Amino acid sequence: MTETLNAQRTLTVSLGDRSYPIHIGAGLLQHANVLTPYLAGKQVMVVTNDTIAPLYLEALCATLPDHLDVQRVVLPDGEQHKTIEQVGRIWDALLEAGFNRRCTLIALGGGVIGDMVGYAAAAYQRGVAFIQVPTTLLSQVDSSVGGKTGVNHPLGKNMIGAFWQPKAVLVDTDTLTTLPSRELSAGLAEVIKYGLIRDEAFLSWLEDNMQPLRSVAPDVIAEAIAKSCQIKADIVAEDETEQGVRALLNLGHTFGHAIEAHQGYGNWLHGEAVGAGMAMAATLSHRLGWIDAAALKRAHAVIQSAGLPLAAPANMAADDFLVRMRLDKKNIDEKLRLVLLNALGDACVSDAAPADTLLNLLQDYPRH
Repeated sequence: MTETLNAQRTLTVSLGDRSYPIHIGAGLLQHANVLTPYLAGKQVMVVTNDTIAPLYLEALCATLPDHLDVQRVVLPDGEQHKTIEQVGRIWDALLEAGFNRRCTLIALGGGVIGDMVGYAAAAYQRGVAFIQVPTTLLSQVDSSVGGKTGVNHPLGKNMIGAFWQPKAVLVDTDTLTTLPSRELSAGLAEVIKYGLIRDEAFLSWLEDNMQPLRSVAPDVIAEAIAKSCQIKADIVAEDETEQGVRALLNLGHTFGHAIEAHQGYGNWLHGEAVGAGMAMAATLSHRLGWIDAAALKRAHAVIQSAGLPLAAPANMAADDFLVRMRLDKKNIDEKLRLVLLNALGDACVSDAAPADTLLNLLQDYPRH
């Protein structure tokens, strides 16, 4: 369901009695009291990082009702800090403040903060409420929606975690005006993904609007966020715990997570690795004869137009990819399962790629 009120849009992730809204609009952090109905009790813990805290922490806390007990935790910024040790700092703060089962955690930041706060909420006293306030494009269109939470392990990305849905998501598009261009491009990788896996018309719209998107034109960026969130909300409502269609949201991620883990978390941004991973998945789909050369060229062009890499890292051999890819969560009975393209706008999860075809791709794919 989509509802428009003035410049604000509200979508709903439909999960029965666990359904929740996604509020999208400019300046919403100045009106974060819209979140008050979703607070479980009087105890609120706002968790952010040391990059976002100076920008938005005071603005968010100032909108919360005075009668609340509001505590704050500021963690270090960066994918390299997405660890169980940092989640432990959240638990420490909750226990030291005497927070009970009716507390609410608010995640203020990008995907790293959102994932860690969600996991902390899922585990604290066996599950407490949390709210997502994403401040990066990647988190606004992807990680804040759907309830995937967790931390990285040195051997694999997001290997430790839980499904735990937020009570609400608040997307303030004004936060993107302070986002570095590299981070914006990283977020566009996930936006492009939605067009590639499910909506060719949206992909065409992205091709036509890439420059205003990269310039953060307000109406255009809001439209891209709303469309991306709607596609993801529909998929999550159909398959919450990734037993089927939700796995399509991992287009490019098997290759991309291998890149992130091998390069060291944070050296390649998640979206950069996914961009290269989607280019690799499209190339493999072409080699299998599933998409033609024109479709492959178009997929590569839209990824590149977003400022994302097409090439794999120069220091990654085929075996480096395979070691990491074998740990992917989609794999079943030691069979490597990849998200591939039947056509632009039509993806599938398949283990049909012959081992030698995949190996050849990993051996001769362009490096940079």
